[in-house]
Amino acid sequence: MIIYRLKSTREALNLKQKDLTALFGVTYSTISGWETNKDTIPLEQLIKYANKYHYSLDYLFGLKDTNENYEELTIDLKLIAQNLKKIRKENNKTQQQIAEIINTSQSAYAHYENSRYLIPTNFLFNLSKIYKNFSIDEILGRKKI
Repeated sequence: MIIYRLKSTREALNLKQKDLTALFGVTYSTISGWETNKDTIPLEQLIKYANKYHYSLDYLFGLKDTNENYEELTIDLKLIAQNLKKIRKENNKTQQQIAEIINTSQSAYAHYENSRYLIPTNFLFNLSKIYKNFSIDEILGRKKI
């Protein structure tokens, strides 16, 4: 499962799946699909949830066992692209190597490092498996409070 803690955090907030339909602008079945890993929650939606309910993305993804407080995140494609490139180089990887690991083409991955597109949720999660000391919050430019 990509997002380990979506359901448990929702339940800890005493929210029902239907309570999130307005926040996300999706159907009950879509939220159910995200929680059961039948569908992948888009990163923009996950950020919206993390911002509203004050969750660390690393915590929601299951990369950290404790929630940390971060400032609200606004997506900055240029900053994300810079951070993706920086961590790739720190780990001595080529774009081709990363593309193969996350199961995409080198040209598609290049679009993420060139700030053309926001990296998809599942690709971001797959990066957490190959990089040491990886923080999704930091890659996306979230600042701790």
